[in-house]
Amino acid sequence: MDPTPTKSDLRIAAEARRALAHGVDAAVGEALAAAFPDDLFPEAGRVASAYWPYRTEIDSRPLMARLAAAGVRIALPVTPARGSDQALTFRIWSEGDHLSPGHFPVHEPHPDAEVALPDLVLVPLLAFDRTGHRLGYGAGHYDRTLQHLRALKPVQAIGLAFADQAVERLPAGPHDQRLDGILTERGYIPAVDIA
Repeated sequence: MDPTPTKSDLRIAAEARRALAHGVDAAVGEALAAAFPDDLFPEAGRVASAYWPYRTEIDSRPLMARLAAAGVRIALPVTPARGSDQALTFRIWSEGDHLSPGHFPVHEPHPDAEVALPDLVLVPLLAFDRTGHRLGYGAGHYDRTLQHLRALKPVQAIGLAFADQAVERLPAGPHDQRLDGILTERGYIPAVDIA
């Protein structure tokens, strides 16, 4: 009998699956943006955190543009130093603002940009299941961040993914924060409770 795969094993398989999905359609970010439900839009002036796509992550930039056009303020995450147990910080970003590499090789806003607490958090991931669990990169940044934000105020957390990143069931620990739903290029999937 095969042993249960570890999260590390699952990450390797999920990265390969995401890379295949990424190579299929270069315009998938537009489909993702179009699939975002109108009733999930934050009110104008509220803050939505997104992310600048890294490697084979689904392109969130068309969705960021759609949100900004509706008057939603966009923030991007600033990652703490490697090995830190701090939550992510979010800084306001607008089209045309300078971005630079942070502690990880991802694009982040300028350190002088305004810090904001998002009302909507758009989360990258490697894999997801329909219960709202996600497989991330293993550092726990988004789990700590969502726990911190949810202790302060109501926050909606939506994973962004290719539809092909879905898996039947992911292992979940006590510190794993569930997403409220997942948005793919094929539509929105609300998280469900499964006994």
